[in-house]
Amino acid sequence: MMGERTVMQESLFYGFSLERHVPSDHMLRKINRFVDLSGMRAHMQPYYSEIGRPSIDPELMIRMLLVGYCYGIRSERRLCDEVHLNLGYRWFCRLGLDGDVPDHSTFSKNRHGRFRDSDLLRHLFETVVARCVAEGLVGGEAFAVDASMVVADAYRQSGVKSSSELAPDSNRAVKEYLAVLDDAAFGGATPVEPKLVSPTDPAARWTAEAGGPAVYAYADNYLIDLKHAVIMDVEPTTAVRQAEVRAAKTMIDRTAERLEIKPSRLAADTGYGSAEMLAWLVDEREIEPHIPVFDKSNRSDGTFSRADFAYDNERDVYVCPAGQDLQKYRRAFSVPRLGVTKANTVIYRASQRDCGACALKTKCCPNALARKVPRSGYEAARDKARAIAKTDAYAVSHRERKKVEMLFAHLKRILRLDRLRLRGPSGAKDEFLLAATAQNLRKLAKLIPLPAPITAA
Repeated sequence: MMGERTVMQESLFYGFSLERHVPSDHMLRKINRFVDLSGMRAHMQPYYSEIGRPSIDPELMIRMLLVGYCYGIRSERRLCDEVHLNLGYRWFCRLGLDGDVPDHSTFSKNRHGRFRDSDLLRHLFETVVARCVAEGLVGGEAFAVDASMVVADAYRQSGVKSSSELAPDSNRAVKEYLAVLDDAAFGGATPVEPKLVSPTDPAARWTAEAGGPAVYAYADNYLIDLKHAVIMDVEPTTAVRQAEVRAAKTMIDRTAERLEIKPSRLAADTGYGSAEMLAWLVDEREIEPHIPVFDKSNRSDGTFSRADFAYDNERDVYVCPAGQDLQKYRRAFSVPRLGVTKANTVIYRASQRDCGACALKTKCCPNALARKVPRSGYEAARDKARAIAKTDAYAVSHRERKKVEMLFAHLKRILRLDRLRLRGPSGAKDEFLLAATAQNLRKLAKLIPLPAPITAA
């Protein structure tokens, strides 16, 4: 017999426990153990007035933002609707059943004011990283660095030829761009002017990935610990390699300063294998570079490459395949010369007499009177990187370096941060910090199990 639900008159009182309705294995319940906002009020106190109406609790806004970035809810309007309806979100935000959800405009007002003035999101991110360290998820020995391009919120078919065509007061993103024109992470990263400049977000670089369409984009730079792929630092830059290399230095120094953690080795791809970067790691920071050397000296025309010439460190000469010396100078000068070019290289030259009589000349310098070999001023660091590349430890670093690429895949596919919603360098910084915080919190929730429930004897 088909049953029929009897519709009863609504009860006057309900016995309802929000705590009981959130499953014990819910992700937010696991994450909640590691969200420590106890020091946030003291951090934000100078940015609030002592008089006037009470503001929206900043802890509520931060918890709502964490919900949004953990679950890929990008729109703040939608986030407010979801928190209003979802019992798990209400429990995490400590709203109860009848707590009011703030209006979406509250986030914009605080983001452009107190949050950025106090650098609150950086403070939140570093608090979570410190918790990862305390829980033993950070080894502190091996780091990896990489960058990924994230499309900016700018129409790709709209652009001007030069920044001089921008109206200085047109929008907030233009004002920010003009303020960072000399910043090494943005305008000062490279003297090369982009083909187009976006009038809505000019700090975003007109660029393209291999085989993809040209878009306006920022670079999201990650420095991670290789033990459990915890994100140690994050930095937004314009999408050019020079800015990404400088960001790597900034993140390594900031991690050493604020967390007192300095790696013994750094893994990265060839883009970070410039001579200057390798010298900075080896000589200034004493970090082993597990990085392929960026080297364009190999020739493809069948003639000898620079690698075919052996360097004699004691005599400071190169020895060619025929056994002849290539020297910096072949006569003495009354005033000693360093012989360093503007490109910070030293040129070693063979004797015309040796080359002219050499049987290997057609394979060495068929179109020149004598062979020349340049040596970088940072060649010692490059040689050390080449030697490290032959070790088993380098093979391990090369394999584990893929962890940072997996984090970027998670960022774009799971957290849905494949396109920015906020504009300007500050907007990119806010989104990247919140996303990295969410990734670290999810890592903590996954690797640190919930304590076993205590049962009565």
